[in-house]
Amino acid sequence: MTKHTRLALATTLVAALALGASACGGTGGKGSQGQGQNRAKNNPAAANEGKILGGTPAKGGTLTVLSNQDFAHLDPARNWVMPAMDFGTRLLYRTLVTFKAEPGKGGSELVPDLATDLGKSSNGGRTWTFTLKKGLKYEDGTPIRAQDVKYNVERSFAPDLTGGPDYAARLLAGAKGYTGPLQGKHLDSVKTPDDHTIVFELARPVAEFASIATLTTFSPVPEAQEKGAQYDARPFSSGPYKIESYARDKKLVLVRNPQWDPATDPVRKAYPDRFVVVMGLKGAQIDDRIIASAGPDASAVQWWDLNPASAPKVLPKPEIKQRLVAELSGCTDMLQLNTSRAPFNDPKVREAVQYALDKEAVVTSGGGPALNETATAYMPPSMTGGRQSDSLKIAPAGDPEKAKQLLAAAGKPSVDATLTVSTGDKTKAEAIQQGLGRAGIKVRIDTVDPAAYNDAIGEIKSAPDMVVSGWCPDYPNGSSFLPFVFDGRYIKETGNSGNNSQFRDRATMKRMDEIAAMTDVASADRAWQELDAQILAKHPAVPMLIERKPLMIGTNVAGAFGHPIWAGQLDYATIGLKDPSKSQG
Repeated sequence: MTKHTRLALATTLVAALALGASACGGTGGKGSQGQGQNRAKNNPAAANEGKILGGTPAKGGTLTVLSNQDFAHLDPARNWVMPAMDFGTRLLYRTLVTFKAEPGKGGSELVPDLATDLGKSSNGGRTWTFTLKKGLKYEDGTPIRAQDVKYNVERSFAPDLTGGPDYAARLLAGAKGYTGPLQGKHLDSVKTPDDHTIVFELARPVAEFASIATLTTFSPVPEAQEKGAQYDARPFSSGPYKIESYARDKKLVLVRNPQWDPATDPVRKAYPDRFVVVMGLKGAQIDDRIIASAGPDASAVQWWDLNPASAPKVLPKPEIKQRLVAELSGCTDMLQLNTSRAPFNDPKVREAVQYALDKEAVVTSGGGPALNETATAYMPPSMTGGRQSDSLKIAPAGDPEKAKQLLAAAGKPSVDATLTVSTGDKTKAEAIQQGLGRAGIKVRIDTVDPAAYNDAIGEIKSAPDMVVSGWCPDYPNGSSFLPFVFDGRYIKETGNSGNNSQFRDRATMKRMDEIAAMTDVASADRAWQELDAQILAKHPAVPMLIERKPLMIGTNVAGAFGHPIWAGQLDYATIGLKDPSKSQG
């Protein structure tokens, strides 16, 4: 899934963060290669890693979410950015399969959701059949049918409903050229022989299809509720909550869905009576309110990351730090280079960027080593045994002299390039600009409003030379990472997601197909790691950071932890309040 760029970072004196971190005993090395559990021992921000904060919630009350932004999309056919994906699938709609609501390794375990089991494979892995549970209902009491899941899968092909997961387009048989159901056409490769059975016919064997069925594409949408692009504003609930009101950019209010039956849903606990998302706040304002936890803010959590400037208010103070969730995101932030045109259609120029970039400065701009560590490969440590490979062995601070030599060999001693970032990533962009400038690469920075960022960089014709973008695996397998970032066959003219470098390399795509056909999981895992290094040697993107997801919770919040699949975001399936009577909303 697309990692929504860091939106809340204000320009800050990062030295203040470093002082706050050192007061708690220092941090691990900047040039990390993924030292697994040692991170938690040496990093003050990771002190609560793998823990559930606040104890077990009581039922009732209003949990408030303080946010600096609106949702990019809530339509399940379009929801493929974090943390909106976590919010949607845990509160508003269910999927055929989901992940257990637990911190740490347990959260990676698949469990049935709408389906009775994890699906049955046949035809050598090319056919997958799911049976829906009995008694499932929408918010109006009408039954959830297999045909509704099929309809939403088909919606994911509609050109007007961009931005969502495209696994269906990649995997379903006979899907080429299909443009969705809005004109009355349906896919023959998704069959619903009755209201409780759905069958997927795939173009190739897919051993991990149960993991894919956790995605929002595999949520139900009844055709009678279709509103096209307007469905974003009012998804029809199959989950424990429904939308009471939604004022874009201001406030979203969720109330209980009385038709949701907890007997069919062992994952979602639905502790609060209401969720209220208050939008449009400043990041520093959110930090201060939740740190203070005065009045209703004691029953609040933050939507986006703690600002680096706020870390000294948290890390040296045990009574406040105990309310900090800071799981590793499992996502890799990258500087993606537009390989479709000059200057980055030249591999030597791209390689020069690899050497010129000062990753240490980028880490500092994002809050220092307490909140980030340098990346040396594309796939995150969670997918490679807790340690990233380092095939290029470039120093974290870069090697500008080597970069100059590469540019000279390319006949381009100086290069001009544009860099587009979210407004919240301006500080990070400036660190990139300064690092590349050391080698003679002149960077012009353009900023885009956070809510429009993914759509803006997804327009192929107007795509910039460089973008800061991240990718989070949808499940812990290389097939959910490298193909989505580097397979040139799925680049879209509009709504392009993942492959912002527009990388089209035949050898890479051929190898991806070969690995996808492997039946031995261990062999496939090794092959994906080898391919990661092979792509890195072609330099379509520079891996920069592996981030933590630092989130503060109020003193009255319970059941809080960062979920390993949802990029370290709070798991809304189990969060709630210690004393609901103290909440307001």
